[in-house]
Amino acid sequence: MKQERLLLALDFGGTKLSAGLAKSGQARWLAHRRVPSPSASNAQSDLEIMMELARDLLDTVKSPLAAVGVSFGGPVDAARGLVRLSHHVPGWEEMPLQQWLEKRLGVPAAVDNDANAAALGEHRFGAGQGCNSLMYITVSTGVGGGLILNGRLWRGAEGMAGEIGHMAVDPDGPLCLCGKRGCVERLASGPYIAQRAREWLQAQPERGSLLRALAGNDLETISAQLVAQAAAQGDDLAWEALEVAARGLGMGIGNSANLLNPERFVLGGGVTKAGERWWDVVRRVARATALPQVHFEIVPAALGDDAPLWGAIALAEDL
Repeated sequence: MKQERLLLALDFGGTKLSAGLAKSGQARWLAHRRVPSPSASNAQSDLEIMMELARDLLDTVKSPLAAVGVSFGGPVDAARGLVRLSHHVPGWEEMPLQQWLEKRLGVPAAVDNDANAAALGEHRFGAGQGCNSLMYITVSTGVGGGLILNGRLWRGAEGMAGEIGHMAVDPDGPLCLCGKRGCVERLASGPYIAQRAREWLQAQPERGSLLRALAGNDLETISAQLVAQAAAQGDDLAWEALEVAARGLGMGIGNSANLLNPERFVLGGGVTKAGERWWDVVRRVARATALPQVHFEIVPAALGDDAPLWGAIALAEDL
């Protein structure tokens, strides 16, 4: 009989730090903690907080730790266990995180980016179970993706596979931070939904009364969540801002379906809570963009915010 091993999962996010303990082969947490990142955090402070979380969790169990898996919110060289950088937190440039953790915890470690980890988590424990090929897409502060092909995580030649957020779907569209125009991320991510709504409200003072009221007439407080709330209550301007996002994402999914032909797209992240109308547009546009012979389904993620953390468990399990 396969021996149960104690596995530690760590998730370094841009705004939160999470840690979890599980036994190999079991899809439930033995212990789990999540804390917000400090407002002026850096790599060193995040590492100190994460090690404190890990020690707290390990103190709750008697079994020795077997391995640790890490999900990191930024580009990672998984083969070397090296964090390339964080787009949100300074000090992570070329950080040998795998080596750092192995030295301090005394067990093997594996590190990957959060989208790859979430794809692995959903495939093994969530909405991708039983699927031979899938693409996981997170639609939140940014738009990222992870690929499972023939049952295995596909990272690409340099660990950059799955970057659907920087697929250009509108060459004449707005300028993205990456320097290209009309990227999926520029159209579909939460901050850009909010920015679009604010710009439209400023340009069209006669529209968006519901959204204005929800924001207390302070346009700077508008978030994608508030836009979705106003859209659900019938605000036309808010819905149009969401629809642009849904169409951009749907086109990215349809093009990815033509290129990769996965069975399933699993969507997670805060923007996916924007309501059924948003989902309907994403599915309709994706279907219209893909070839008629290309079949797939688009489903919500099952693991929520814990998808990357469960992916980290899978990384540790595979060690």
